Amino acid sequence: MNSKELLSKTRVEVAPETYTLVSLQHEDWRKLLENPELSPRMTAPFMIFSDKWEVTLLLDDVDFQTIRYAVLSAKTQSGFRLLSFDIELDFTIVGFLAEVSRILAEAGISIVSLSAFSRDHLLIKQTDLANALKVLGEHVEELC
Repeated sequence: MNSKELLSKTRVEVAPETYTLVSLQHEDWRKLLENPELSPRMTAPFMIFSDKWEVTLLLDDVDFQTIRYAVLSAKTQSGFRLLSFDIELDFTIVGFLAEVSRILAEAGISIVSLSAFSRDHLLIKQTDLANALKVLGEHVEELC
């Protein structure tokens, strides 16, 4: 099955939370880890990604407000909604996110893409959410 066919069989879910992306220096991340009270609540999706340049956190607004005072020097971008593609994708699938990106790019919608082991996700600005769902709705099986 190609990426267009997979997309047509996909259910897209929108998480109810609003999210913030946080960029931390590695030393600031280590300080944050010293205080367990600043850990995510585990009741909403979150992400931690560390590369050689920075540590990136994706937190819902409740968890972000909990750590805000501890990360005053961090770069942040808020107002994201999380869209999840509820279809398991194995590692032989080529172009699924490229197809989704193309559809949204043609509509002028900026995305941040995230991949878990078996599913892909997007961050879309709240201001673009209605348009993104309208555009994606023409290509997917169901919007939730």
